[in-house]
Amino acid sequence: MITTLKLRAYGKINLALDVLRKREDGYHDVRMIMQTVGIYDQVDLRRKEEPGITVETNLSYLPVNENNLVYQAARLLMEEFQVKEGLHIQLKKFLPVAAGMAGGSSDAAAVLYGVNKMFGLGLSKEALMERGVKIGADVPYCLLRGTALSEGIGEKLTPLPPMPQCQVVIAKPGISVSTRYVYENLHANELRQEQHPDIDGMVEAIRSRDLYQVAGRFGNVLELVTESKYPVIGELKQAMKETGALNALMSGSGPTVFGLYASPKAARNAYEALRYGRYASLAKQVYLTNFFNNSKPTR
Repeated sequence: MITTLKLRAYGKINLALDVLRKREDGYHDVRMIMQTVGIYDQVDLRRKEEPGITVETNLSYLPVNENNLVYQAARLLMEEFQVKEGLHIQLKKFLPVAAGMAGGSSDAAAVLYGVNKMFGLGLSKEALMERGVKIGADVPYCLLRGTALSEGIGEKLTPLPPMPQCQVVIAKPGISVSTRYVYENLHANELRQEQHPDIDGMVEAIRSRDLYQVAGRFGNVLELVTESKYPVIGELKQAMKETGALNALMSGSGPTVFGLYASPKAARNAYEALRYGRYASLAKQVYLTNFFNNSKPTR
C-alpha cells in the first residue's frame, strides 16, 4: 500500500500561441506549441485514515480549500471512485504564480497522477487527461508533458518530437496578469492575418530539430494585450536578445518572458545580468533551466 508520494509539477512555456476565435460558450479556440521546462513545484501526498482532503502550502496567500486546483483534482477522483480514506497535500511552490507557466494546472495534474497511483484507481494517462480538462484547459497537457501541439481550448493534444536541447532563461517581472483580462481584451475575431504566428511552420521546424528556425518563428498574439499594458515585458524581451538569446517571447498570457540560448555561457551571463546586473530592475524572479521531456512526475 502506498502511503506517501513525492511528485514534481513542472512548468511550461509556449513556443508559439495563436488565438483563432472566440466561441459561443465564452472560451477561445487556440493553437499553441507547448514545451515543458525543468523548473517545478514539489507536491507531496500522504494518505490519512480520517476522511477528507487537507492542503498545506509554503505561500500564505494561496488558498488551502476548494479554491486551490490541487484540492479540486483530489476531490474529482476521490468522489468519483468513492475513496473513503483521506489525503493530505503539501504543496511547495517554486514556479512563479499567475505567470503564464501553468503552475496551478501542473500541480493539479500531479495530484491526479498521484491519487490514481496511491489509491490504485487504474486509470490510464488518457483517462486522467479526459478528467483533467474539467479542472483547467492546461491540465491535460501537464499530464502529457514534453513538446506538443495544443488545439481546441487546449485539450486537443498532438505530441511532437522533443525539442533540441538548449539553455532557457525565464524571467517574471514583479506584476501579475489576469488571464481573463487578457482574453477579454484581445478581440480575437478582429486580428489581421499577419498578427497570427506561423504554427504550422513552427511544427515543421520542430520536426526538423532546427533550434534556430524554431526561435525564428516565435509568436504570441496575447502579447498584443499584455505587452501594451505592461511595457516591462517588451523590455525583458529586448534585454534577453541583447544578452545573446536566439529570440525571446512572453509565455501564455504573461507576464513571464523566456529566451532561448544556444550558448551555455551566454545563458549564464544573461541570468546574472537579469538576476544581479544591469537588467535586475526588470525581473523579480529569474531562472536558468532547459527543456524537460520526461513524462513521469515521480522522483
